[in-house]
Amino acid sequence: MGDRVSAGGGLAGWWVELPPGAGTAVMATGIVSIGLYLVGQEALSLILLVLAAIVWLALAVDFARQLLREREQWEVKAATPPALTAVAATTILGTWFALQGWSGVAVAALVVAVLIWPVLLTAVVRHWRRRLPGTVFLVCVATQGLAVLGGSLALSLPSGWLAWPALGCFLFGLALYPIAFLRFDLGQVRSGAGDQWVAGGTLAISALAGSKLLAVPAWRGTAAQDVLRALTLVTFALSACWYAVLVFAEARWPRPHYDMRRWATVFPMGMTAVATLSVADAAAVGWLRTPGQVLLWIAVAAWVLALVGLVRHLATYSR
Repeated sequence: MGDRVSAGGGLAGWWVELPPGAGTAVMATGIVSIGLYLVGQEALSLILLVLAAIVWLALAVDFARQLLREREQWEVKAATPPALTAVAATTILGTWFALQGWSGVAVAALVVAVLIWPVLLTAVVRHWRRRLPGTVFLVCVATQGLAVLGGSLALSLPSGWLAWPALGCFLFGLALYPIAFLRFDLGQVRSGAGDQWVAGGTLAISALAGSKLLAVPAWRGTAAQDVLRALTLVTFALSACWYAVLVFAEARWPRPHYDMRRWATVFPMGMTAVATLSVADAAAVGWLRTPGQVLLWIAVAAWVLALVGLVRHLATYSR
C-alpha cells in the first residue's frame, strides 16, 4: 500500500486496489466503539460506530460488485484469510447494536454473517499453506465473532436458544486456533507490518465470547458454567501474554511507517481492552476493570494514530 496505484489513478484507483483485509479498519473502529460504550463514553462511541458503518457499507457494495461483475477476481480474494474480515466486521457491528437493544438490526447482522461465513471459511481453508502472516488467525476471529454476537443476542432475545449455536462457535473457534498457529510464521512477530497482532487478538475475542456465554442464565450454577469460566480465564490470560510479547516486539523492532495492516494492530488492542472489561464483570474479577480502561485508552490512541496515517496516505492520491 505504500506505492501509488497505476490503474484508475487518484482516490478511486486507491479504492479499487484495496486488499480484502481493509475490513480490519471496520473491525478496529467497531471494537473501540464498543469499548467506549462500556466505559460510558456514549457520544464518542456513536461517532466511531457511524464511521465504521459507513466504511462497512462501502466495502459491502464493493464486495457485491466484485461478486456479480468480477467473479474470477472475487474468488481469488475470497480464498485468502483477509476475506474473513467481512464476517468479523459484520459481527462486531452487530454486537454494538445488540448492546444498544437494537435486536432487529443485530439479528440481521447475524444472518448476513452466518450466510457468508461457511462460504469464505471453506474457501480459505482449502487454500491454506504454511508460513502465513497473522491473518491466518482470522478463521478463528470470524468464528468467535459469531459466538460473541450470538451470545449477546441470547441475553437480549426472549428465547435463549441462540446460546447453544454460540457455544458451538466458541468451541470450534478454540479448536481452530492451534491449527492456525501451526501455519503462522512466528518470524512475523519481529517483522510483521501489523497483522501479527491478530495472533493475540484471536484469544481476546475468544475470551470475550466466553464472557458473553458465562452470562447465559440457563447455565448458572451448573458444571457448564464452571468449564466456561475456566476456558474464558485461560484464553484471557493467554491473550494478555500475547499482548505483552507483541508490545515488546514493537519496542524492540520499531515499524513506524503506516500500512493498511496497522488496522489489524488496533483491532486486537481494542479487543483485548473490551475482553478485559467483559471478563471483569462476567467472571467476577473486579480488579481487571481498571487495567481494561487503561488498555482501552491505549487502543483509542492507536486508532487515532492509524487514522492519521491513513489520512496522510490518502493525501498522496489526491494531489
